[in-house]
Amino acid sequence: MKQLQYGWPDIVRKLRGAESVLLFADYDGTLTPIVDRPEDAVLPDEAKKMLRALSILPGFTLGVISGRSLDDIMERVGLIGVVYAGNHGLEIKELSGILYVDPEAKKVRPVIERICKELKGKLGRIKGALVENKGLSLSVHYRLVDEGSLTKVRAVFDEAVKEAEETGCVRVTHGKKVFELRPAVDIDKGKAVRMLIDSHIKRSAAGNGKFVPIYIGDDRTDEDVFQAIEEYGMGISIFVGAPRTRSAARYYLNSTDEVLEFLKKLYRQMQKEPGR
Repeated sequence: MKQLQYGWPDIVRKLRGAESVLLFADYDGTLTPIVDRPEDAVLPDEAKKMLRALSILPGFTLGVISGRSLDDIMERVGLIGVVYAGNHGLEIKELSGILYVDPEAKKVRPVIERICKELKGKLGRIKGALVENKGLSLSVHYRLVDEGSLTKVRAVFDEAVKEAEETGCVRVTHGKKVFELRPAVDIDKGKAVRMLIDSHIKRSAAGNGKFVPIYIGDDRTDEDVFQAIEEYGMGISIFVGAPRTRSAARYYLNSTDEVLEFLKKLYRQMQKEPGR
């Protein structure tokens, strides 16, 4: 993994002559800093301005790929002309306006709802434990939970999801200070991005020309996308945070502030490219 500033010449080389550029980014911890409460993660004005400027460039496609629900992430970003994927790819809104929701995931919604109610009842007595119902999935955030109560939170979560997990209809995943319960369907952020890229190639001139996919993310759930991006010859994968030895990302940025600087640099470089 190389610090992005030292890999910038390689990135410029990949961008040179590209007929289209597809930039996908995670939201929490990437476009916005990690906060104690999910509802407090607000997209900074400067970042929103930069995303808007990029999204209207000729041949440029912008997508936000999040574990949040589709409605939530669309409201928080608040930009038209952007591809959105919520619930780790279980629901997608393409530029055309077409909405995709995984049909198998929809069948599990009542199970998610029942477990969410149970968790809210039992974890409501533990200070700092936050249960987030995302429709097709749920999250239990424990960033604000005292160290002495973490074992209790995990035990309550495990007990609540045990029966559904044993039936095979749901699966448990983990993120930064969060337990997640998702439908047991073969969808993740990486598969969602592959689908979006392949769809883009089929419906555009990019299928016969050079295209560059870029992904920026900060969590373990983003590793699926880093792997997917690297499968494309001109892909650019960027991890946000201290460099990891075990990551499929090629480059890294230290913080969300550096992400913003990268977006500005990318915008300036795109303007230099012929035909733009």
